[in-house]
Amino acid sequence: MEFVILFAVVFAINLLPAFGPPTWAVLVYTRIHWHMDPVALVLLGGVAAMSGRYLLAHGARHFKRRLSGRMKENLDGVQDLLQKKKSRAVALVALFVVSPLPSAQLFVAAGLLDLPLGLLTFAFFLGRMVSYSIYVSAATLADKQLGNVLAQSFGSPWSITLQVVLLIAVCALPFFNWKKLLKRSSTT
Repeated sequence: MEFVILFAVVFAINLLPAFGPPTWAVLVYTRIHWHMDPVALVLLGGVAAMSGRYLLAHGARHFKRRLSGRMKENLDGVQDLLQKKKSRAVALVALFVVSPLPSAQLFVAAGLLDLPLGLLTFAFFLGRMVSYSIYVSAATLADKQLGNVLAQSFGSPWSITLQVVLLIAVCALPFFNWKKLLKRSSTT
């Protein structure tokens, strides 16, 4: 029953376009307080996160037609920029694997840009398997070594501040004039 509850919670968090807690934090909290099997915890977290993010990106596609003309023009500029060179597409997939950015905004952008969601979601899953394994392993070790000290430092102000700053930066991206950047890159 705990696995079903955890799957539902992680899935729901990953459906949120913003302001959701990071999945790794939920998994670490669960590992420390529920003492679930770490391998099952990482796999369940990865599948739930991947499923939620895929549906988030797919849902974002339906909102593209409701955007203003200027926003649609900026999105077209980004698409042109990405399609111009294959190396940019590879860099985009790499971004989904190892990005420090909150992934919700990346998936909303992928949905709005009509990017290949299957490939990006798979890359996201692989990256999360690595990062979740590291976080859960570190939490397991720290719990054994530090006990209650770790539980008290959960949700530090620095962690929350970093998430908010990154969220603001990503939210500012649609207001950047991508057409102008595309013109500059084609002249060089």
